[in-house]
Amino acid sequence: MIGSRWSPWVVHGDGRTVGPGDVVHPGERLSWPRTVGVGVQHVVAMFGATFTVPLITGFPPATTLFFSGLGTLLFLLITGNRLPSYLGSSFAFIAPVLAAKAGGDIGPALGGIVVAGVALALVGLVVQLAGAGWIDALMPPVVTGAIVALIGLNLAPVAWDGNGSGTGVKAQPLIAVVTLAAILLATVAFRGFLARLSILLGVGVGWLFAALVGGLDPKTVDGLRDAAWVGLPQLHAPSFSLRAVVLVIPVILVLIAENAGHVKAVATMTGRNLDRDLGRAFIGDGLATVLAGSGGGSGTTTYAENIGVMAATRVYSTAAYWVAGLAAVLLGLSPKFGALILTVPAGVLGGATTALYGLIAVLGARIWIENRVDFHDPVNLLTAAVGVIIGAADYTLTVGDLAFSGIALGTTAALVIYHTMRLVARLRGTTPPTRPAPEPEL
Repeated sequence: MIGSRWSPWVVHGDGRTVGPGDVVHPGERLSWPRTVGVGVQHVVAMFGATFTVPLITGFPPATTLFFSGLGTLLFLLITGNRLPSYLGSSFAFIAPVLAAKAGGDIGPALGGIVVAGVALALVGLVVQLAGAGWIDALMPPVVTGAIVALIGLNLAPVAWDGNGSGTGVKAQPLIAVVTLAAILLATVAFRGFLARLSILLGVGVGWLFAALVGGLDPKTVDGLRDAAWVGLPQLHAPSFSLRAVVLVIPVILVLIAENAGHVKAVATMTGRNLDRDLGRAFIGDGLATVLAGSGGGSGTTTYAENIGVMAATRVYSTAAYWVAGLAAVLLGLSPKFGALILTVPAGVLGGATTALYGLIAVLGARIWIENRVDFHDPVNLLTAAVGVIIGAADYTLTVGDLAFSGIALGTTAALVIYHTMRLVARLRGTTPPTRPAPEPEL
């Protein structure tokens, strides 16, 4: 039996066990001690990626964590407690945020995040009223995969040199290698849940190694020592510029794909049709992103890491996510915790982001494979090829005072190329060849 919308959760079975082949649905819960335990697992699962984003972009980590918790609670409210999800920091925002920061000021980047959140919420409103079919038509898998892949490749220089700031692998190569090695070994040395925490474990090992070899910044260590245990997170107001908005707004295409994939994954695992809640998911994530950008936090998205926890535990109870959201808010109210995150040195970030950005790029290819994208079709082939190269090489197109580059330009190129070539093919009545394109001559 599943509790109705806004009603208290129904206790699943005896509240202690989940039977073979059974799942704990969103409207159910286990006993509160067990629910709290699952909620804490969700905090651990999201933590590694959520705190990495603000470290790379220069946002206050504790503030980002605080708003990710608030955003999760807002998401649960808007979706009527029907969609179990944690809203963590989206990696899709990293490159445009780094480009949008003017002279180190995060205000313009925050303004771009706010506008992107509003746009995503408006898309959700349209989906809720008109259905989601048009999204699949606008962004078929070949386009979605290209966008995701070009994001990872566009970020590759950041892993090496911190976007020119000397805060990546280049700054502390030995520490970066130790961190990356720890991540790779943890992935295969551990089983189950621990294996999913390989990034977090690797960062921990890298930090300890850096501390042993004198690789920690004394200023951040002093900041940790002086920080209070309890206090409000560091807040920052957004400012708005057309340049920053243009740079950040294409990210909503990635957020649409991530949210849609999350809803479909949960529907498959719980055996329930959740299509009617897709629009609410977009609205929830959009408003959570607006909330984060308004106070100094990173833009949010539904987290695949937490899907792994649900798959492992077979517990899809939204009660566990209320626990996770509240725990993140409490951690965000500890300046000491935020100061600890800031002690993570450049080499550790470089090693971790080498793996993370590579995973993002490969995820694009995974989207193509899982959706069986036909690359014998020259429209698909050229859409992916041109879009990925434009994004990876950070091409720049200047129009007046505006500059379109990197992810924004690559995303636009993929969409325009795909739909233009499809339109011309239909008008001309041409049929794509069914054999592979010839290999280029060297």
